[in-house]
Amino acid sequence: MTVEAALRLEVFSRVAYEVYAGQSSLGRAIRWVHPTEIADIAKFLSGGEMLLTAGLGIGSTPERQRKYIADIADADAAVLVIELSGRAFSEMPEALVEAARERNFPLVGLDGEVPFVAVSAQVHESIVDQRVLDLSAYERLNATFMQLLLAGRDPVTFTDALADEVGQPVVLEDATRQIVAYSGASPTGDQILSEWEHHSRIEHDVVGGDLHSANDARNCTRRAVVLRGERWGWLHVLHDGQSVAGTAGYALDRATDGIAIALLGARESGAKSAQRQNALVSRLLLGDISGDSFVTRALRIGRDLRDRPLVAVFVCKETPAGPTSDDAMEEMCRTLHLPAVVADLGEHTLVIMGLTRNGSEKRVVERLTALNVRAGISRPVSANQLPTAVEQARSAASVAVAKPDKAVHRFDDLGVLRLLASLAGGPELARYIEDELGPLLKHDANATNPLLPTLRTYLSCDGNKSHAAQQLFVQRRTLYYRLERITSLLGRPLDDPDTRQALIFAVRGHDLLQRQDSR
Repeated sequence: MTVEAALRLEVFSRVAYEVYAGQSSLGRAIRWVHPTEIADIAKFLSGGEMLLTAGLGIGSTPERQRKYIADIADADAAVLVIELSGRAFSEMPEALVEAARERNFPLVGLDGEVPFVAVSAQVHESIVDQRVLDLSAYERLNATFMQLLLAGRDPVTFTDALADEVGQPVVLEDATRQIVAYSGASPTGDQILSEWEHHSRIEHDVVGGDLHSANDARNCTRRAVVLRGERWGWLHVLHDGQSVAGTAGYALDRATDGIAIALLGARESGAKSAQRQNALVSRLLLGDISGDSFVTRALRIGRDLRDRPLVAVFVCKETPAGPTSDDAMEEMCRTLHLPAVVADLGEHTLVIMGLTRNGSEKRVVERLTALNVRAGISRPVSANQLPTAVEQARSAASVAVAKPDKAVHRFDDLGVLRLLASLAGGPELARYIEDELGPLLKHDANATNPLLPTLRTYLSCDGNKSHAAQQLFVQRRTLYYRLERITSLLGRPLDDPDTRQALIFAVRGHDLLQRQDSR
């Protein structure tokens, strides 16, 4: 019950009243109502009282009146209500008004008589009713967050529950200022997330290092999430200048505690985070959601891909797990400060990441190359083209698999291999290879000295026999014999440029399918 709320009660509508001072302090809480007509009432106060008086104990001189206001203000009274009915004052004394204004202390004058017992009854009844409501709300909040804990839920469910309770956006960040969860999205919250580093590091000024206290910014209240005595991160409520108090503050405390307990099972929470990312990517691959919807849903799990060029990366997994694992890709994106959704697709790790405008695609390629992995990377695209980017990365990865050396292949650099990769999923490529290389492959199936490696090297040297002999470490006459044998088997002259071009496609397609089959 605040002073402002008390003045809206029915009992104060019976006569006219005026707030003479302390208008900006009407939000003070009232703990009790106390009628008084004695001068030294201040020594009996414990704070939060609404004082009702006819003015008989205030005093008639300006000095005593100023001292009266000073004493009750120092005792932390909530408000002084004076009945201006003529018993002591017909008008509000100027000294009282000046003293109250100096201390921004609420001073109210009633233009007539009001039964103080009626004021006490209505205010106390409201206080008790509110307290009962608060206790019911606290019990409900305890039950809500306890059920989430017992169900083994991850932090995102706690932020969802808190956002529903307070009606404001909620953000959970870890110690590195990375967003883990975002619930209750709003235009204001979206704008703050776009400038999160500034909000988290600048707008919040950590004072005193007390990890358990609220740390307020102009438009945000946050609580520290503490694990084993150390701060793991912060839970923010973005409230656009409103205060988070009462049941909302209690909900923030309970959510913070629940998240801390849930995070003690770090492996489980990590697994659930991965599960959420896998489920989101699966819906994109199945066509259940659009690229724009994918970006919106990614924001809820702390991956802010908005307003960024997006790329998809297929990384071919290896055994044992190493730099190609999901965790390794998460760490790479974290190191590059690029938001990303990472999913396990069995033989591949799929990473959908948001780039910056200053050459971050090049840095991604360089980091993947340094990790010595096979990977394919799409063109940078907008959100609505994300399904296309996934297919581009898949095609580039299939080419990476077909190559003997580990490398990162960009979709734009594939050339004709883009066509071969797209045909590899159907029967057309296999039929083409059989038509072009069938007799040669049949020969190699039973030969101790297969001829396909010789043909591959000859074609890669663009028909230069001297260069091909050097590459194969054989004498030129040995190469001539092999080429004659290949010409005989295929029934086509290898010196013909069109023949060599057709055979290049066939050999590359054969290598692509063989690599895929071996994996």
